Amino acid sequence: MSEDKYTAVVARDLEDLIPGFFKNRHKELEALRTALATGDWEQMRQLGHRMKGVGTSYGFDPISAIGKVIEDGARKQDAAAMDGQLAEYADYLEKVKVVYE
Repeated sequence: MSEDKYTAVVARDLEDLIPGFFKNRHKELEALRTALATGDWEQMRQLGHRMKGVGTSYGFDPISAIGKVIEDGARKQDAAAMDGQLAEYADYLEKVKVVYE
């Protein structure tokens, strides 16, 4: 993921919602890890689908992109690909910088 993908431009009127948004994303990451560990492909698919919708809605396009790959990978039950996507998601959540406009 390139450095510019770690910068998210978010509407200033969403500023109060962003801490809760990230708290939920971290919970989501843990749920994805659990689903992968237990082979719950349907749970992974649903979480990926949710990520697709919520990421762009808040200005975090990479979350939506990762969510699409997770949703598609869960359908294929590709554990290796999912492991890589979860690592990418964790990295993004750790490094993202929010700029409010």
